[in-house]
Amino acid sequence: MYWSNAFIPTLKETPKDAEAISHKLMLRAGLVKMLTAGVYLYLPLGLKVLNNIENIIRDEMDRVGANEVYLSCLQPRDIWLKSGRDAQMQDVMIKFTDRKNRELCLGPTHEEVITELVKSYVNSYKQLPITLYQIQTKFRDETRPRFGLIRSCEFIMKDAYSFDKDKIGLEKNYKFMYEAYVNIFKRCGLDVKIIQADPGVMGGSVSHEFLVPAESGEDTVEGKPAIEIAHIFQLGIKYSQALGANFLDKDGKLNPIIMGCYGIGVSRLIAAIIEQNYDDKGIIWPREVAPYDILITAVNFQDDVIRNISQKVYSQLKDSGMNVLIDDRSLPAGVKFNDAELIGVPIIIVIGKKTIENNTIEIKIRSNGKKFDFNVGAQNTTSLLDKLRELKCI
Repeated sequence: MYWSNAFIPTLKETPKDAEAISHKLMLRAGLVKMLTAGVYLYLPLGLKVLNNIENIIRDEMDRVGANEVYLSCLQPRDIWLKSGRDAQMQDVMIKFTDRKNRELCLGPTHEEVITELVKSYVNSYKQLPITLYQIQTKFRDETRPRFGLIRSCEFIMKDAYSFDKDKIGLEKNYKFMYEAYVNIFKRCGLDVKIIQADPGVMGGSVSHEFLVPAESGEDTVEGKPAIEIAHIFQLGIKYSQALGANFLDKDGKLNPIIMGCYGIGVSRLIAAIIEQNYDDKGIIWPREVAPYDILITAVNFQDDVIRNISQKVYSQLKDSGMNVLIDDRSLPAGVKFNDAELIGVPIIIVIGKKTIENNTIEIKIRSNGKKFDFNVGAQNTTSLLDKLRELKCI
């Protein structure tokens, strides 16, 4: 992608209403735009990061045999009345009546809906176990939306649900999901603390929270602020019993299906990653979630030599499968360098005066600031890709 064709509205100044560092940097780097309090628009860079996080999640869900579904945002209130959670969550549920006088809500979560789905198709122990998950938007009427994506009214969640015939099966699936979450957060470049937690209104017995220590956190772990990014529960039969999701065991006896629930705040993960990966210049994206693998900063793209070498390097990297952004804008070098640091692409390649003078380009590692020169002359038998591998950049 050429920067001149991209929509990356970076800001020099920090918006006054932004409190958390992640919120400030997301706005300045052009990742999101607030539409109204607690509601955000994802701009191209933010959407790329979001998609990368979702791909990591899907990869790890596939490893544990979970099946992806996509459930409706609109939910009938009667299933919430059956579960007893209509009253428990009335403060955050967005409820309304449609023109047919049906009482509906915008889903704050999907335990009831998924139980109704499985109830329609599963009736025998031979059909169990099964694990379903989705990545979807949730809606909650937050009293005080704050810290950008950390506490918002409309947010993206990955919610998974396991269905088993006995407690042994539940414990097995719970362990699989626990380990999958550890892998997901490691790949996202996060330092996560895991604690046993109170199931709260979700119900069930065993529960664990996954927390990211951060200044903007609303929870605590080891006496420090932390952001809750995930919560998993051994629900048991709370929802299956209330909604009549039963199965026949091998002896022909009717039993409620035993459930587990596993949630990740996907959009909140973007904020959590930034809270642990930044410096005074901007964001430092971990490689797997970065919007681009490499940023080529062409200091004076209008110069024939710089433009030709920049385009050649760009094509080579693109052809090798790299996701590359090239800064071809007619702007001062300082502006380009500042934007490069701000948006946090892991590898920055600078093509400028040294390239003209001695055929070298500069490779900069965003995470540690280390710089390396690479000769792009015809006499160099080492490819740029090999050099990046040698530096363990890719």
